[in-house]
Amino acid sequence: MKKNILVADDSALMRRVICDIINSDEKFQVADVCRDGLEAYEKLKKQRYDAVLLDVYMPRLDGLQLLERLRDEHIKATVVMVSTLTTRDAAVTLQAMELGAVDFVTKPQNIIEAKGRDFRNELLGMLKAVLYTEMIRSQAAPAQTVIHLRSTADSHKMSPCKGKKLVALACSTGGPKALHSVIPLLDPDMDAPMIVVQHMPVGFTKSLAERLNTLSKVQVKEAAEGDVLEKGRVYIAPGGRHMEIVCTAGVHKVHLSNAPAIGGLRPCANVTYESLINSQYDDIVCVVLTGMGADGTDGIRQLDQRKTVHVIAQSAQTCVVYGMPRAIAEAGLVDEVVPLELVANTIMKNVGVK
Repeated sequence: MKKNILVADDSALMRRVICDIINSDEKFQVADVCRDGLEAYEKLKKQRYDAVLLDVYMPRLDGLQLLERLRDEHIKATVVMVSTLTTRDAAVTLQAMELGAVDFVTKPQNIIEAKGRDFRNELLGMLKAVLYTEMIRSQAAPAQTVIHLRSTADSHKMSPCKGKKLVALACSTGGPKALHSVIPLLDPDMDAPMIVVQHMPVGFTKSLAERLNTLSKVQVKEAAEGDVLEKGRVYIAPGGRHMEIVCTAGVHKVHLSNAPAIGGLRPCANVTYESLINSQYDDIVCVVLTGMGADGTDGIRQLDQRKTVHVIAQSAQTCVVYGMPRAIAEAGLVDEVVPLELVANTIMKNVGVK
């Protein structure tokens, strides 16, 4: 049976393009089309859709106002935002995810891009990944506890390591929303710095870092070239740049690279994890949250062969997209499978406080 999709956009051209893309796939069909948020609200009050594609700026009721109504009235909907790549839109899109949207796709700048392969693949890929994970969640019992896997017998897993420690986190689709459930819960006296690779376009990571900084006790920033890693601080790889950690005279610094994208990704988590092989960290806690694909798995596999590594993967039941955590679990590299609400606590148990 095809999945029913609701499309809400005030542009007739974008509505037509998006509908054509959705209807071209045998798994989906456009069930309803709305010209603004108010029309969408009336539809969503009466019936459920498998997913909703929602424009940010619309007359009468914009995307944010609609999400607020859905939240306040407890109307369930799987919402994917369609957002352009501007600084203003970055902040608004992140706010949309705080209000309940699962993630966003990049809105084309012109009709050529709109009818291009990249937009089609991004849109359909997002829908397929999100709805596949929802199917997994519906078939599994809710996981509210930590599941220990490969390394529970190791002594360093039972209490925080006393040497130099680092937390290295990777996420993609659904990641911005997940990070809001992790970073604000970290102790400001965390005995380790944290580096984060979140797949996002240029400009969006800056807005993400600024928003998380206002919500968190730890300091959060978009990483810059030459940043010295300090305990109790979080450094988010900037969109469009690979982030490596280099060590000089015992001091670990951020190095940003314009090297080509790997598998379409820049930043790429594998690049970051591989750079840690030559670091002087004694214990590295690798955290893999929701996201499409398998970025991070190869890097962690190589790092695991050279360093003391503890791997935390988000549970399928709490992922927006169970891709990256699934890949690392299937590789046999996961020490703990953790529901999202317990990730921060699990990180703190492994690194301790200063």
